[in-house]
Amino acid sequence: MSTVTAVLLLVALLAALVAAGVLLRARTGADGGRRSLERRFGPEYDRTLEQHGGDRESAHRDLRERVERYGRLRPLPLEAAVREHYAGRWATLQERFVDAPGQALADADELLTRIAATRGFPEPERREEQLAALSVHHPHQVGGLRALRHAARTQAASTEEMRTALLGARALFEELTAAASPVTGRPASGRHRAPHLLKPKGSGA
Repeated sequence: MSTVTAVLLLVALLAALVAAGVLLRARTGADGGRRSLERRFGPEYDRTLEQHGGDRESAHRDLRERVERYGRLRPLPLEAAVREHYAGRWATLQERFVDAPGQALADADELLTRIAATRGFPEPERREEQLAALSVHHPHQVGGLRALRHAARTQAASTEEMRTALLGARALFEELTAAASPVTGRPASGRHRAPHLLKPKGSGA
């Protein structure tokens, strides 16, 4: 092989490596895809970063694995009668909140996990997997379910904290039962604004 040929091959190889680097950089961004992940996951990005102790690389790996595993999931539609049934159950548990806030939260948790399973997300028995899948498709609302569960298992939670948790979880309920059932990754539009929950007995309201 002549020197000229060797040089040309080396130049071609270097050009290919540079092109590959540019393509990779375009796909992931100079910051390793941070901005893309932040846009996609919103508040879920910050929660995951905190969960990994600020280790951005580990948090990014966690989020990318969720997208790879659940990103292609296509939620199943709900029939109108099924949506109405779920809406009735939600209204009932809100009414029960007046006398039994803790039970209302437990009922809301059970209902949300059941609706998610009906839509095609992992079954309620696989709660962590279901949360991970929901975080990919409803990153702005899944925090409401986490807050609901936290309030339900925290014995020291005040009635107002439980009420706030139930109201926050309603955003996910609305997304999961929306007529068009969009998966936008954006905050709920408020098309079904939550009615003001009655204050529990003895609240002074």
